[in-house]
Amino acid sequence: MYDYLIVGLGLAGISFCETLEKAGKTYYVISDNSQQSSLVAGGMYNPVILKRFTLAWKAKEQLDLAMPFYTALEQKLGVKLDYRQRLLRKFASIEEQNLWFEAVDKPGLENFMFTTIQQNKNPSLDAPYGFGEVLYTGRIDTAALLATYTEYLNKNGVLQLSTFDFAHFNASSDHVSYKTIKAKQIVFCEGYGLKNNPFFQYLPLNGTKGELLTIKTPDYKEENVIKSGVFTIPMGNDLYRVGATYKWKDKTNAPTEEAKSELLEKLKTFLKCDFEIVDHVAGIRPTVVDRRPLVGQHPEHKNLYVLNGFGSRGVMIAPYAAGQLFNHIEKGANLDSEINIERFTKRYHTKENFI
Repeated sequence: MYDYLIVGLGLAGISFCETLEKAGKTYYVISDNSQQSSLVAGGMYNPVILKRFTLAWKAKEQLDLAMPFYTALEQKLGVKLDYRQRLLRKFASIEEQNLWFEAVDKPGLENFMFTTIQQNKNPSLDAPYGFGEVLYTGRIDTAALLATYTEYLNKNGVLQLSTFDFAHFNASSDHVSYKTIKAKQIVFCEGYGLKNNPFFQYLPLNGTKGELLTIKTPDYKEENVIKSGVFTIPMGNDLYRVGATYKWKDKTNAPTEEAKSELLEKLKTFLKCDFEIVDHVAGIRPTVVDRRPLVGQHPEHKNLYVLNGFGSRGVMIAPYAAGQLFNHIEKGANLDSEINIERFTKRYHTKENFI
């Protein structure tokens, strides 16, 4: 009998596993790697919404938890995960410069936005109005995290790489069982795969497709993350991640020529050197109608929980949300009302054919 059965091993699943380990709880994980959003993510952590120059939701609280969380994972797994990188927001006009200075004076933002305009020194960049610099930014290598954490769980014999089959699942009043595995609770961390979960289908998980390119350009020589119409993220060895797109209708993990054209068109508005495309990937972000995570207990089955809906900010949100859920289950702490799935209980009771 495990304390927890966890379904899914993206940022949500890993964060919850780590939270359980620190508390001395036992767990078993089932994952089929069908959801690509954590794997193909840019991995950026950034406290500022750069389109509107506003503070991201609970940014400081999340960063305060996330930074030591990933540092501990680096030490545990023996792998480099956290790349601290300056983020420069390219200004398109004098008006945008003025908006930046107005935002710096807003409560909470003064700690995350540098007040001096950074002038462009890169001949491969078209940026006549310079940049605004966001502080406390960087990139988590999510692909390395998933690969090394999968290996870690395999070594400990607590991972089954297979698709969770609900025909073999049973929830009773005091435990859950899946085939031969028994646990006191189950937490679903399935990303967009939650749409196929009969217990939590009622939740309004939209899913937003994002596509990223990787380009190679020896002439760019840029060490900072540049944000204009798209991001360029330095990956080392003259490689840069370029992204991302946001599409709401296509729910496949297949890269598209349409998104590729969109990314290239935006990239060429500010990148002036030659480059070649070396990779093109896609994934479905687990996004929610109200742009808040989905965390909490099933309305009827009290040992079923969900940890999901992190959207494009999973690197920052995951450790925070995992801690919230653990404290709710084990210590009876109230969940943050903005993430608690109780906000959608009415949907559960008004829809038919849900378990």
